[in-house]
Amino acid sequence: MKILFLTDNFPPEVNAPATRTFEHCREWVRAGAEVTVITGEPNFPQGKVYEGYKNSLYKTEEVEGIKVVRVWTYIVPNSGVFKRTLDYISFSVTGFLAGLFKKADVIVATSPQFFTALCGRTLHFWKRTPWIMEVRDLWPESIKTVGAIKDSKLIQYWEWHERRCYRSAQKIVVVTDSFKRKLVERGVPEEKIAVVKNGVNKELFQPVAKDEALLDELGLRGKKVIGYIGTHGMAHKLDFILQCAKEMETELPDYHFLFIGSGGRKADLLKLKDELQLKNVTMLDPVAKKEVKRYISILDVCLINLRKDPLFTTVIPSKIFENAAMGIPILMGVQGEAQEIVESHGAGLCFEPENAADFKAKLAQLAQPDVYEACRQGCFRLANDFDRKELAARMLEVIREVAGK
Repeated sequence: MKILFLTDNFPPEVNAPATRTFEHCREWVRAGAEVTVITGEPNFPQGKVYEGYKNSLYKTEEVEGIKVVRVWTYIVPNSGVFKRTLDYISFSVTGFLAGLFKKADVIVATSPQFFTALCGRTLHFWKRTPWIMEVRDLWPESIKTVGAIKDSKLIQYWEWHERRCYRSAQKIVVVTDSFKRKLVERGVPEEKIAVVKNGVNKELFQPVAKDEALLDELGLRGKKVIGYIGTHGMAHKLDFILQCAKEMETELPDYHFLFIGSGGRKADLLKLKDELQLKNVTMLDPVAKKEVKRYISILDVCLINLRKDPLFTTVIPSKIFENAAMGIPILMGVQGEAQEIVESHGAGLCFEPENAADFKAKLAQLAQPDVYEACRQGCFRLANDFDRKELAARMLEVIREVAGK
């Protein structure tokens, strides 16, 4: 079976979409499928082509049995909706042209970015090949929620295209049960939707001792480290966390916040850190995927936070799973389905988003040795239930069903 996969993100990028796509495709290759991935040059999140790569028109490589086709895109720094949109549109065009000449039994296009889904739909039309739309975010609803674009005729136009994609896809794969419910409410047939959640590569992420050398390098020996590793964007409301850190400087001097990553709000957050003169916060640039495990090892608490909005009750932040697999208890400011997963497994504590008093109360509760150890054990239960290999196999079943039809 030949699978053509369209994605805007792929390793060496280290964000959740790139990791999910790579680990799924690798498992499909191991299961006997022939997988071709069409993507751009690695540039996320800085909007700058990675060292050793060049934004060329077309080139190919092979990564652990996956045939990777990299096409030219309009790459710009992560600032401004208009320029980012041009980047996404350019990939939909060059990805379409590359895909026209690739044989496939089934096309999979992952959204967001939504223009990648449009590319998949267009290839389906011209090649008469069945296609699957993978929905990792409810776009354009999500960009309205964070205020990146206000509701307008343009948004309504893209929502029309969104509905057309749902109709034309032979199958829709979503990453949360909440997404499925929302699509059913919008009139998408329930039997057309499969749920394949995010998970963790348990071979890579396992409990290890703290990296003592890294603790010394960062000056964090003797500190209780609360870590946030991921995108610093509009949805993550990390300014709220910095304000909490300011209040904790004298109240809880043993605690230290470690932020690792980049994104559209990183510069603003660095400025706020300086304005607040925070001594209990360290902010680092993104690290390579192979280094992430070292940084997770030094955490005492994994921090996950999103702004308070009903839309975010439908999402499941992927950083839950890697931290859980390494036994790092979770302190999470996300309600809804993600909260249900963490609490049902006993893998951490959840606070009301943007509620400083609840944040500090739950952190104090998590500091109790018996609560902390119980959450560590809950982390391992959670990781076992979200093994990436099993999830990849589940999605491959969906792909085979569509290809067979």
